[in-house]
Amino acid sequence: MYTTMLKAKLHRACVTHAELDYEGSCAIDDDLLDASGIREYEQIQIYNVANGERFTTYVIRAERGSRVISINGAAAHKAKPGDRIIICAYAQYEAAELAQHTPSLVYLDEHNRITRSSNAIPVQAA
Repeated sequence: MYTTMLKAKLHRACVTHAELDYEGSCAIDDDLLDASGIREYEQIQIYNVANGERFTTYVIRAERGSRVISINGAAAHKAKPGDRIIICAYAQYEAAELAQHTPSLVYLDEHNRITRSSNAIPVQAA
């Protein structure tokens, strides 16, 4: 049996572009892909903190060092420049892999600069 788990997250990325007429996808700065372990053409889920939209797309590379997060194609209706989003990639793991699994969590500021990274989310207090 496989369990679907969070593989990687770019937390509170800031949308820099929304390109309706571009081929559908989400362009992400190559440095952020490397830091998170998210791969080009990988399926991702995007959660828009600004408006509550949630949608699925795939990754394309944006220029290294550009800090670009571009929502493209039809998804451009779901986010606009300045919106803060959470980008998540999931993977399926066998039971034997679960004990060793830790997600790659990358936290960003409003300029898409990495502020910190982690492999665990703190326990939420009551």
